[in-house]
Amino acid sequence: MRQSRIYTSQVLLTADSVELEEPASHYLTRVLRLSEGDSLVLFNGDGSDYSAEVSGITKKHVLVRLLGSKKPGNESPLKITLVQAICRGERMDYVLQKATELGVHSIQPLKSHRIEVRLDETRQAKRMKHWQGVVISACEQSGRARVPEVKTPLSLAEWVTSTVKSPGLMLDPVAEKRLSDVSVTLDSISILVGPEGGFTDEEISSARANDVMPVSLGPRILRTETAGPAAIAVLQAKNGGF
Repeated sequence: MRQSRIYTSQVLLTADSVELEEPASHYLTRVLRLSEGDSLVLFNGDGSDYSAEVSGITKKHVLVRLLGSKKPGNESPLKITLVQAICRGERMDYVLQKATELGVHSIQPLKSHRIEVRLDETRQAKRMKHWQGVVISACEQSGRARVPEVKTPLSLAEWVTSTVKSPGLMLDPVAEKRLSDVSVTLDSISILVGPEGGFTDEEISSARANDVMPVSLGPRILRTETAGPAAIAVLQAKNGGF
């Protein structure tokens, strides 16, 4: 029987027992109906799974005794950063969820000219918290013990001139070179995905001028929420992640 995997932000490596946060405790007791003595797996993003058992239940919290740890060994050898133009609501959630399941290393939300979502400081903070929650939930489901970072949104100009970005590929339906023909020899790479209306000519020129290579996914044009996960899957198949 598959054990429940639960995320906690607490340090687990040196702990003997922990009191889980209220949302996790509610899920374990009210949804999964766990009782004292039941087993589960905890993770906090440090790369290890921690086997545990429920040792006590209070009105709002579940007490858990830690039994041991192991590294699941399911991280991709290729560190992929998905640079995704921000899309609306559930579409963005879908991108984050599937990218995480497929083994993405990090996600860089992108503010481009044609995106339909405009975020002020308050809305951006709320969206980032929500996005990170989507990623954590996908890690719980997929068995990952490392949680991809959802980075602070940047404009395309900020991203292409960043000194910390990895070599980049830009998905372009009219590019001559296909992604399946690209040979990746480094251990990290970025995939740049535009909004539903595509990048402007100026944005494309800027990306190319900063050594971001345009590639296509074949003869069909994919939606923005489909393109990123599809590209990740291609790269994982070519570089040992599958």
